[in-house]
Amino acid sequence: MAFQIEQIVLRKIRMPLVHFFETSFGRTYERKMVLVEVRAGGVSGWGEVTCGENPFYNEEWTDSAWLILKDYVAPRVIGHPFGSAAEVAARTAHIRGHHMAQGGLEVACWDLEARQAGVPLWKQIGGGARNEIPCGVSIGIQDSVPQLLEKIRVEVEAGYQRIKMKIKPGWDVDVIREVRREFPSIKLMADANSAYTLADIDRLKRLDEFYLMMIEQPLAHDEIIDHVPLQAALQTPICLDECIRTAHQAAQAIRMKACGIINIKLGRVGGFTEAKKVHDVCQAAGIPVWCGGMLEAGIGRAHNVALATLPNFVLPGDVSASKRYWKQDIIQPAVETTPHGTIVKRDGPGFGYELDMDFIKHITEQEDVLR
Repeated sequence: MAFQIEQIVLRKIRMPLVHFFETSFGRTYERKMVLVEVRAGGVSGWGEVTCGENPFYNEEWTDSAWLILKDYVAPRVIGHPFGSAAEVAARTAHIRGHHMAQGGLEVACWDLEARQAGVPLWKQIGGGARNEIPCGVSIGIQDSVPQLLEKIRVEVEAGYQRIKMKIKPGWDVDVIREVRREFPSIKLMADANSAYTLADIDRLKRLDEFYLMMIEQPLAHDEIIDHVPLQAALQTPICLDECIRTAHQAAQAIRMKACGIINIKLGRVGGFTEAKKVHDVCQAAGIPVWCGGMLEAGIGRAHNVALATLPNFVLPGDVSASKRYWKQDIIQPAVETTPHGTIVKRDGPGFGYELDMDFIKHITEQEDVLR
């Protein structure tokens, strides 16, 4: 459906987490995020920029995303006639990197197009393979093993179908052994967030004894090639995350046998258009995918639900209930899970939830209207 963006509203918000979240590169107590609203013909579409507050996951951070959107992305899309949302990514593709900033606007355009057509976002992107999304949770590094075990117990009792625990050198083999002793039959995976090198290959091979679903991104954030000998040495599948930013890179990794699974994050690949291409490459090769999370607020979470209705999202992803992260979310109702650990897709126009504009205004620290 054709549209022409008349205005873009950028909002920088701040939301405290219910509990800190720690990975191999630090501990997060609150999220600062950029919301993107695109307006055309009296209709608004919404996106969320998923980068972190610091350039640790990748080169992007909240303040850089604001500048890229304001100075480079917005001027290239405002007033430009688009035949469909699928054309938006190509309009800014010559901007090197900064996929999360570009993706925040790209997904907003898909939401706009779906609302103009009066259809759910999942239908607009070609999803709908399942009515309920299987959900897992991501549990950060804790202050103690008993604290970790208690958090896992809470999530298992809540019905979540998969547990992902963050690891790093010194918080890996012995900790996973304790988890497996306490929870011998749960679906368990480990996320290293690039904390290891090939020098750690013997240590990583010790994880094979715990029958993990996968080890996510054990080596450097931009490394594909070194994952080849590591995967060959492991029985446990490697899942690639940070180093897969395009469908071409996914195809390279699969061809080299660098992994057995790929995690797709909307922001990391720059939005729905590229995410669908990565999905299709993996599906054609028989490589399962799942939807990764970046501590999203409600808009980003709802977009992830839509993405995960595509057919090759056969593994439980990081999409979970709002209450795990936020006392109050920016959408109404908050995202909730069923007792059997799923999220039911929404059938309303766009991403399917109402915005809590009063709360968004309350937590907005900076706003800019671009025409």
